[in-house]
Amino acid sequence: QVQLVESGGGLVQAGGSLRLSCVASGTIFSMNTMGWYRQAPGKQRELVATIISSGNTNYADSVKGRFTIYRDKSKNTVHLQMNSLKPEDTAVYYCNAAGWFGRNPMGEVWGQGTLVTVSS
Repeated sequence: QVQLVESGGGLVQAGGSLRLSCVASGTIFSMNTMGWYRQAPGKQRELVATIISSGNTNYADSVKGRFTIYRDKSKNTVHLQMNSLKPEDTAVYYCNAAGWFGRNPMGEVWGQGTLVTVSS
């Protein structure tokens, strides 16, 4: 019932910035956690950043100090501000959300992903 749609990906030069956005729609009774993951070619999907209902955030070491995750709770939207981008940040970025969705009190959904390409 819940769908996530990402936007904001694209091509950027090293050192540049992008802002990703993810909008959740559907029957959402409680949004507990939202986050971003990424998957580069030939690699497993990895956590980039998460934010929970308390506002606490968690970042991968590789992005600390460069990326910021924040939520617009009233709109069930999460953003990822990415600064000082590096070529190794190139990946498909996926939005993830966990909460009470519809009849499922432990729902988890994924977006389809948005491609971020950082050129050197």
